[in-house]
Amino acid sequence: MLCGLGGFSLLLGLASREQRLQRWTRPLSGLVWAALLALGLGFLFTGGVVSAWDQVSFFLFVIFTVYAMLPLGMRDAAAAGLASSLSHLLVLGLYLGPQPNSQPALLPQLAANAVLFLCGNVAGAYHKALMERALRATFREALSSLHSRRRLDTEKKHQEHLLLSILPAYLAREMKAEIMARLQAGQGSRPESTNNFHSLYVKRHQGVSVLYADIVGFTRLASECSPKELVLMLNELFGKFDQIAKEHECMRIKILGDCYYCVSGLPLSLPDHAINCVRMGLDMCRAIRKLRAATGVDINMRVGVHSGSALCGVIGLQKWQYDVWSHDVTLANHMEASGVPGRVHITGATLALLAGAYAVEDAAMEHGDPYLRELGEPTYLVIDPRAEEDEKGTAGGLLSSLEGPKMRPSLLMTRYLESWGAAKPFAHLSHVESPVSTSTPLPEKALSSFSPQWSLDRSRTPRGLDDELDTGDAKFFQVIEQLNSQKQWKQSEDFNPLTLYFREKEMEKEYRLSALPAFKYYAACTFLVFFSNFIIQMLVTNRPPALTITYSITFLLFFLLLFVCFSEHLTKCVLKGPKMLHWLPTLSVLVATRPGLRVALGTATILLVFSMAITSLVFLPAASNCPFRAPNVSFTASNLSWELPGSLPLISVPYSVHCCVLGFLSCSLFLHMSFELKLLMLLLWLAACCSLFLHSHAWLSDCLIARLYLGALDSSLLRPGVLKEPKLMGAISFFIFFFTLLVLARQNEYYCRLDFLWKKKLRQEQEETETMENLTRLLLENVLPAHVAPQFIGQNRRNEDLYHQSYECVCVLFASVPDFKEFYSESSINHEGLECLRLLNEIIADFDELLSKPKFSGVEKIKTICSTYMAATGLNATSGQDAQQDAEQSCSHLGTMVEFAVALGSKLDVINKHSFNNFRLRVGLNHGPVVAGVIGAQKPQYDIWGNTVNVASRMESTGVLGKIQVTEETACALQSLGYTCYSRGIIKVKGKGQLCTYFLNTDLTRTGPPSATLG
Repeated sequence: MLCGLGGFSLLLGLASREQRLQRWTRPLSGLVWAALLALGLGFLFTGGVVSAWDQVSFFLFVIFTVYAMLPLGMRDAAAAGLASSLSHLLVLGLYLGPQPNSQPALLPQLAANAVLFLCGNVAGAYHKALMERALRATFREALSSLHSRRRLDTEKKHQEHLLLSILPAYLAREMKAEIMARLQAGQGSRPESTNNFHSLYVKRHQGVSVLYADIVGFTRLASECSPKELVLMLNELFGKFDQIAKEHECMRIKILGDCYYCVSGLPLSLPDHAINCVRMGLDMCRAIRKLRAATGVDINMRVGVHSGSALCGVIGLQKWQYDVWSHDVTLANHMEASGVPGRVHITGATLALLAGAYAVEDAAMEHGDPYLRELGEPTYLVIDPRAEEDEKGTAGGLLSSLEGPKMRPSLLMTRYLESWGAAKPFAHLSHVESPVSTSTPLPEKALSSFSPQWSLDRSRTPRGLDDELDTGDAKFFQVIEQLNSQKQWKQSEDFNPLTLYFREKEMEKEYRLSALPAFKYYAACTFLVFFSNFIIQMLVTNRPPALTITYSITFLLFFLLLFVCFSEHLTKCVLKGPKMLHWLPTLSVLVATRPGLRVALGTATILLVFSMAITSLVFLPAASNCPFRAPNVSFTASNLSWELPGSLPLISVPYSVHCCVLGFLSCSLFLHMSFELKLLMLLLWLAACCSLFLHSHAWLSDCLIARLYLGALDSSLLRPGVLKEPKLMGAISFFIFFFTLLVLARQNEYYCRLDFLWKKKLRQEQEETETMENLTRLLLENVLPAHVAPQFIGQNRRNEDLYHQSYECVCVLFASVPDFKEFYSESSINHEGLECLRLLNEIIADFDELLSKPKFSGVEKIKTICSTYMAATGLNATSGQDAQQDAEQSCSHLGTMVEFAVALGSKLDVINKHSFNNFRLRVGLNHGPVVAGVIGAQKPQYDIWGNTVNVASRMESTGVLGKIQVTEETACALQSLGYTCYSRGIIKVKGKGQLCTYFLNTDLTRTGPPSATLG
């Protein structure tokens, strides 16, 4: 016994101090159990006469501890519990069996012991099974929450990338808030505002330099390219330009066909913004020189730079693109248009900021550009010191290696550009971390690595382990750590460490009102404890009629309770019975969902078990009248009966103690009962038991001892030791079980609350993840058309290749407000042009609102260019679909575009009415084949290219205010749809020569419907 006690103390000391012994939890638990078993067996033969009821409560404690306290698997716990039971039964059976018949019948007592141990094993296994099930569910929910959290983090990263691909960071936060408001108010709707204006996200920045660059000769080259070659060529070229812009601290603003423009000095002011732009322009020219020398393709780069101030931001509601506006921006654009191929054309303002960093020469040209001619200021061309070296270094270089069979210039250029290795658009969306899969089986090692009794102290992990853990492993470790029961005593953001109440009152209320479907199983297991008490009483008593009647009534109450709890599973049988019982299934649901009813029934059930555990004491005399303590009783009276006169046998006293211990266990079977209620019930039961066995019925224990030691010859055996005193050992057992079950009750409370918390977090994170996914989808669809966005989102996205698509019949619209250029001014009255842009924002936003109408669902906004609105129809048709249909059907969407153009005019009329202006729309339409694609890794942009687009743009720029100008082919197609057109005549179109154009008769949108004018 001393060895077992010493070993047990040593093991406890080691377990509490050395966390590395966690890997040895199974053998360590086995040693703890063996030490406890050795103590129990030692106690059997210590302190007096050995009896059949000796140390039953201690062995019951060992059995329950093996299941509820030690970190063993169910099989190991069951084996240890059964071994403990059998060891007690066999040792006492073998020891007491051959002895003279001086004690009460041994077989009923051993049978009662067996029932006690069986009940302890079943209750312990039930407790362990439910706890393991709850822990596994909590663990799964924790992993699911981790999975959702990682998905949420991924979606947030996607949002940041998407927002930053459209906007600079300083605007992204404001825009994201508006998108969230739109998402909450309903997709596509605009949150209510305190004024009648749309939100304007534009700020003025002083001290910036603007660079415009155009690829000379690219239009002719593009006409020879296949769609894939064209998109690849543009992505590689502009990807290279994006890299150069990043190197020189410039921000790309927008891509307009083959025109590229950027700004230095945004969003943070830079003192050397002019030098940055000039360096970038020179590097762009140099890259094109190398390309030309390597491939022999006749293309060049024309760059214009000007320094000043700009209004920067986003206008409109859809297809956001960060843009810049100001007179200085317009001047930079004209500097590019009037520049020299292969050179950087700068103004005097930029030259002043260069501070002699570069040599320049006068442009020495008479400007054909009216805008520059009107300004009358000198301009300059920057001298690139590397130009001559580049010409010498590339002569006969790569070009000679490509000699051989003659290749198309476009193919030759594409092959060379692939070596630049520009990133693909939305490449950051391709490599998403694989979240933890909750569908795969949970690793048993992971589940066994935590336990209610053993701590996971991360501070004691081997040195360097934290460095090797990646983010996912670290979060996984944190999940395991939180499942450690010792966390209940530490400060937490969610729990009060003393009461375990949730810090949020709403969450605490929700927890207490949550449903508990498992309540019926708690009641069923409590009935098992009650039934065990009944069998024990029947074995050790003479079964008086009053006791039988009492148990019969209690059985009836229990059966009624169980029938109510399980009637939901017996609905078919109940409905076939009398109508008066049809309400029982509803009552079963109420028991599971109504906490008040549940607490009342649970408390009543436990009180029934308590009362029946001590019922046998009622049938014992209350007065101290023990015949075995009379002075005339001699040692020769050892054959006297063990029964008190007219009462129950004395051996029912220790078994009443054991039944009271089972009563303690019944309180722990209600896992989800609140800790404070369990504490109250355990305290009341402890006080009642101690009062009975140490005070009112203490004489029964003394009488039993007197009878047991009656006739002892050795004076040292006249009184037993503490270990053999029923009332003292009973009281010790009560306190041991009280504190043990109190610890388990708090632990159960912690895990129940933790399970509820993880479930709630999981629901919240799933909802938040869904919101973020919708937000990511809205963001992406705000960059790309709805039919293109799925190519870059979703679980099976494949964006290894560039997205490109060719269409046979697309109608392209350019609608501008030319009067806005005259309206725009920069003065202190209008906040340096900011109020002018506010009006432009209203115009574009009202145009965007038309896109949400069902009849314009086929209209796709492409971009805005200052006060010009670009849109197209026919882009949602699949490739080749149009070619398989006849001309009238394939171009039927032209009518939608005409209706959209008329609606734009109507919107502008409304704005004129409210703003007291007289803006008029100038519209150009054209239809034909186009190539669509997504280019640019830094700021991916959907665009369309082709002769159709160029001609549509010329139709607008050469048009007339208040008119819709179309080409001859488009006029024929519209006439076939019922529209009327009249010839304008032959006009000169830049880059196209002489073209015969038509005006759409907008007095009647079609020949039949009522008239509609274009404002």
